[in-house]
Amino acid sequence: MSRQIIAVAIIAIVLAPTVDAQDAEPYDQSKVPIEVDSNTPNLNKVVLVAGHKSHGPREHEFFAGCAILMNLVKQTPGVFPVMARDGWPKDEKIFEHAKSIVLYMDGGSGHPAVERDHVKLLQRYMDEGVGFANLHYAVEYPDAAAIKGPLYWLGGYYETDWSINPEWEADFQALPNHPITRGVKPFKIRDEWYYNMRFLPQMEGVTPILHAAPPDDTRSTMETKRHPGRVEIEAWAFERANNGRSFGFTGGHYHDNWGDENFRRLVTNAILWTAHVDVPQAGAPVEFDPKDLNKNLDKK
Repeated sequence: MSRQIIAVAIIAIVLAPTVDAQDAEPYDQSKVPIEVDSNTPNLNKVVLVAGHKSHGPREHEFFAGCAILMNLVKQTPGVFPVMARDGWPKDEKIFEHAKSIVLYMDGGSGHPAVERDHVKLLQRYMDEGVGFANLHYAVEYPDAAAIKGPLYWLGGYYETDWSINPEWEADFQALPNHPITRGVKPFKIRDEWYYNMRFLPQMEGVTPILHAAPPDDTRSTMETKRHPGRVEIEAWAFERANNGRSFGFTGGHYHDNWGDENFRRLVTNAILWTAHVDVPQAGAPVEFDPKDLNKNLDKK
């Protein structure tokens, strides 16, 4: 090999971009503890259930999103997150003694919550006052299931052909005075924000948390076209009759939105609130390393 070739090779090695070790394996999910329970009974256990692999890269990243949420909620003292994957825990006993159950997964006709005897099990926890949060597609339930259960668990749901799921930039200019909004500033962010939810009559027990007016060109169903210019609800809190608390959140399609401090604080606050954990006046701590957006991804 000539000296010239050797010199070129050395220069190429020196100038080659370095790869951060933390970013080298974006699809390595092995370091995330799955269904690892706490041995300390007085901790506030939150069970996060991540759905199956879905959609394209950096969309519906349920596993990586739940891994981020685990790191966020455990920043509040006394809270212990437990994560399950692929739509449902392998061992349903992981739900026992949970203060809140969070579902981040695909919904609709294949919603894991309405498969087999899952409705019956969740109904038991709802009757016991366990908190409940549904993120993004998880708020869509088949009509029959919603009428018989999830509508009364969540206060509202996405109804196929009634509700709508366009992508748009929502401008949340005003936030209600609620524990879920503590430390959250008005923000604007693009996502697949659902709207025209099917809520309980007279919105009984339901408090809108995020609301904005979508562009009228996103109103493509007959029902949504009837309400041009109307401000729509994209997230809500629900206080159940038995003191149980629930939260519906339609955002979360795009994984990179977890990098927005207001976005992640609102969801973290909401999870704590559903678990009956006091939300600090300044909002929950949500320290975040942007590199985490490139970890634990589904290989798609």
